[in-house]
Amino acid sequence: MKTKFYQYIQNLQDQIVAGLEAVEGKAKFREDIWERPEGGGGKTRVIENGEVIEKGGVNISAVHGKLPEAMQQMFKVGEADFFACGLSLVIHPKNPMSPTVHANWRYFEMYNEKGEIINQWFGGGQDLTPYYLFEEDAIHFHQTCKTACDKHNVDFYPKYKKQCDDYFWNTHRNEARGIGGLFFDYCKATEQMSMENWFNFVSEIGNSFLDAYAPILEKRKNLPYTKEQRTWQEIRRGRYVEFNLVHDKGTLFGLKTNGRIESILMSLPPNVQWVYDHHPEIASEEEKLINILEKPIDWV
Repeated sequence: MKTKFYQYIQNLQDQIVAGLEAVEGKAKFREDIWERPEGGGGKTRVIENGEVIEKGGVNISAVHGKLPEAMQQMFKVGEADFFACGLSLVIHPKNPMSPTVHANWRYFEMYNEKGEIINQWFGGGQDLTPYYLFEEDAIHFHQTCKTACDKHNVDFYPKYKKQCDDYFWNTHRNEARGIGGLFFDYCKATEQMSMENWFNFVSEIGNSFLDAYAPILEKRKNLPYTKEQRTWQEIRRGRYVEFNLVHDKGTLFGLKTNGRIESILMSLPPNVQWVYDHHPEIASEEEKLINILEKPIDWV
């Protein structure tokens, strides 16, 4: 399964990079191959200063070795070996009318002293963070997620949509990071779902990503915007940074497993503002977004 999934994310990285470059039109992703001293490595692809994408990355990694002590405590196990691979991406467009997007699909195995698998699971998801809310974009993104989920189990979309709303919640701000999408973790074999079934589900979601995001980016990338709207985008990006550094499990996992810091922090936007006690104007488009983020919405 680990070989199969790693092959899948390598192909998916190629597909997503090609799809995003087609929308971008000018800048190209550059590739950075790295190795982890304790075992494994990855392939980072980063794009910067494009006409459409201000900064973005589509990264894959496969790491293995002794389970770090911090992860032993987290999983409540003793010494063990592990393997983890995944694809993680974040795209920060230049135009404030275009939403930021994040996605991640991953697979994890743990072994005993004989090298036998004692635990394995899939995780992942995809979510949208707009700076100005276009309801048709939110509906399109969520409908694409639901369509992919429904092919496997009609209960998956409402379950994983709620988990996404719960997970991407900036508790210290009491607001959502964005308008959500899907989030699933610890997807293990059951009587209903084999690991093969989970692979089929996770790859279905991965394959749906470009359909969910590229049309939105294409539609919004050339809309006019003001300096004030750009400032608002940078203030909201600050909330994105806060979530990633304070709450995000992927960031924390990467730091605790001695991951490559450049790849871990690739998700951070290039231009950000923190304005003291900032509040948008009453009845403005900016306030409309804030009101939406205070309580999750069923978009489909």
